[in-house]
Amino acid sequence: MTKSLTLSARDIGKVFSGRTIISGISFSLESRQSLGLTGPNGSGKSTLLKILAGVLSPTSGIVALTEGGSGIPEGDRFRHIGFVAPYLQLYDEFTAMENLEFTDQIRGAGKSREELESLLERVKLLPRKADLVRTYSSGMKQRLKYAFALVHKPPLLFLDEPASNLDRDGIAIVRDIILEQKSRGMVVIATNDQEDLQFCDSVVSVDRAAGGGSHER
Repeated sequence: MTKSLTLSARDIGKVFSGRTIISGISFSLESRQSLGLTGPNGSGKSTLLKILAGVLSPTSGIVALTEGGSGIPEGDRFRHIGFVAPYLQLYDEFTAMENLEFTDQIRGAGKSREELESLLERVKLLPRKADLVRTYSSGMKQRLKYAFALVHKPPLLFLDEPASNLDRDGIAIVRDIILEQKSRGMVVIATNDQEDLQFCDSVVSVDRAAGGGSHER
């Protein structure tokens, strides 16, 4: 039986060069739940997402990830997390398959070539698996990032502007991924897109960060 996962944040704050970016963010998220982070451009949505994922450290407050009631050490959290954002970089001089194989090695997922091809098929890139990523459009690169994030089947998925650079078909692929993730794990989405937010059980409004504003949907 898979142990339940819990992500909690308590009074999270971040200060850059003396300027407060976010403050007073608190919430708790459990398996089969989803959270949306909203706020104006520059309000700190991406910063908060990176803090929750362990990419950045908070200036104040605590982020805890627990499994079956036991805390997961910071050094092991990456095994439980997938992250997708338009600003993440790919290896443009590698093919899509080479990129995915490299990610698989880093993650220690041990996927077979057939399993990696299945991931590429899921994001509709299998016919272009042998093409250099530098020949890809921005939308194709965004879809490839989803394959990267899912290679180790993480129970917790962080998405920053999930529909960025995607056409209608790409958005449909992403929303299927979100629905599946919700059925077996957790997903946190930084977005102001109301269609994305419809997948979220609760929302934290980062522009009201001084009060850690949040509400259930």
